[in-house]
Amino acid sequence: MKKLTILFLLGILIVNSGFSQKKIWNETPEQKKERLAWWTDARFGMFIHWGLYAQAARHEWVKNRERITTEDYQKYFEIFNPDLFNPSEWAKKAKAAGMKYAVITSKHHEGFTMFDSKYTDYKVTNTPYDKDIIKQWVEAFRAEGLRIGFYYSLIDWHHPDYTIDRVHPQRARTKEEYDALNKGRDMAVYREYLKNQVREILTNYGKIDILWLDFSFPGEFGKGRDDWGSVELIKMVRELQPGIIIDDRADLQDVEGGWDFMTPEQYKVDKWPEIDGKRIPWETCQTFSGSWGYYRDEYTWKDNKQLLGLLIESVSKGGNLLLNVGPTARGVFDERADMALEGMGEWMKYNSRSIYGCTEAPKEYEAPANSLLTYNPKTNRLYIHLLDYPLQKLRLPGYKGKVKYVQFLHDASEIHFSEPRGHNRGGDVHEAGDLDLSLPVAKPNVEIPVIELILN
Repeated sequence: MKKLTILFLLGILIVNSGFSQKKIWNETPEQKKERLAWWTDARFGMFIHWGLYAQAARHEWVKNRERITTEDYQKYFEIFNPDLFNPSEWAKKAKAAGMKYAVITSKHHEGFTMFDSKYTDYKVTNTPYDKDIIKQWVEAFRAEGLRIGFYYSLIDWHHPDYTIDRVHPQRARTKEEYDALNKGRDMAVYREYLKNQVREILTNYGKIDILWLDFSFPGEFGKGRDDWGSVELIKMVRELQPGIIIDDRADLQDVEGGWDFMTPEQYKVDKWPEIDGKRIPWETCQTFSGSWGYYRDEYTWKDNKQLLGLLIESVSKGGNLLLNVGPTARGVFDERADMALEGMGEWMKYNSRSIYGCTEAPKEYEAPANSLLTYNPKTNRLYIHLLDYPLQKLRLPGYKGKVKYVQFLHDASEIHFSEPRGHNRGGDVHEAGDLDLSLPVAKPNVEIPVIELILN
């Protein structure tokens, strides 16, 4: 009996030590792969950052950047009325651009909820607009066959019990100043609020495909997993929505089941990310310009070729692209966003086969100069994306015996291929096993032409 008691107490100590929290979700690698299969096949999604900051129209972090007080920020809440909001139009634009899923901010760092929460008065249904935006959005995007996801900010610059930290608009410099500012604030109260709201968005809108929790910043005057109660929060999420896919920003990177995919933000990875030598699911989130929320006076917008390059390069390294739109305070996409989406949609209309279901090419296939490769393992087809159009001949190094048929993807027109013969006039020497493609002199009227290789 004493031995059993000792073992029982030891078990309690192990649990309390956090040892058992290294795994909070039981799932085999095969089960996880199956759960993420739709997402890895889709490859391309829309991010939507929308909130009160759209009225300021100068970055979604405007409250932080300009150190605006809650009292001064209140004016945006009192007049918020996106009278032109038509989520069906948004959904049609996302679909036409070739996107297969979308993620919208249910609450950003400002603390304002775009849904009808029973845990706060700081919500869209208490503004002049007086309707649940998230409910309308979910219904519209589902109607177009798009998968849906919610972004929910762990950070909250409005909640009275959220302690002021180093990314807060009223941030301080010293411990003494922080202690004075946080007197009477209680993160335990906020943790319960956070958990209650996440429960709301995961129970009131049916099946949710993706959850973005954003973000952790451990260290001095920062916040991490203990501040959010991340372990219990993710456990609840998994129980409420077993099929959901979760990002990696709740500070649980070392906990199995604490996240599903890595989220490099605003940069391109050098190669497929790995942890302990194993490739991991990943998705880069990117903006058309430099901000996520609507920014009227920002003009650093990427052109069509840059945006397509982001998508193609992400897929060529086994990843997804989540491309952001920041709607205006009237509830529409501005003309620059519309133009960008239309440009990508025009390319995707003819070339999406090189994106959907595709991934990094097998190592045996070397990318020709100035090109990116993607590969569909189900169809055994290889795609060469010509970032710079070559002059008639395109050398495929080591491809001899591997290719059955070659065509342009946009119009399915045949491309002849053959083995190179000797030296050309420029003295170029080919290697045994190379192939040459004979391309038309004139570049096809496609931003980035794609060559489809049907492999043996």
